[in-house]
Amino acid sequence: MTRIESQREVVKTSQEELFNYLSDLNNFKELLPLDKVSDWDSSETHCSFKIQNAYKIGLVFDRSEPNSDIFLKSSADSPFPFELHIDLKDQGATTEAGLVCEAKINAFLKMMVEKPLKNLFDFIAQRMERKFSK
Repeated sequence: MTRIESQREVVKTSQEELFNYLSDLNNFKELLPLDKVSDWDSSETHCSFKIQNAYKIGLVFDRSEPNSDIFLKSSADSPFPFELHIDLKDQGATTEAGLVCEAKINAFLKMMVEKPLKNLFDFIAQRMERKFSK
């Protein structure tokens, strides 16, 4: 099992507001590097997109712990099975947020996708911070 963690960001919004925003997968489009993403499709509980020169990624809502944890899993059209955990920690007027991916990736594929996925998850964490800093 490969574990990929994003950097943690302090987001200038309440834990509840950030949780509600992230619980609707339609909102994930705002968190992705749109210049590197195509074929976006989403609903409240599912999203999929193709990363430039790479694979199609599908995310499906799995479960949550109100206001603190959101668990997404890969859809059938993803190139490998994974679970993405979005961890939210209440900091009073702000929320500390980070992403943790647990993926079943063979050694060959791991060499190709680990760094791009780390960069993607860092980008998503940074976009969460920027989205609510206005």
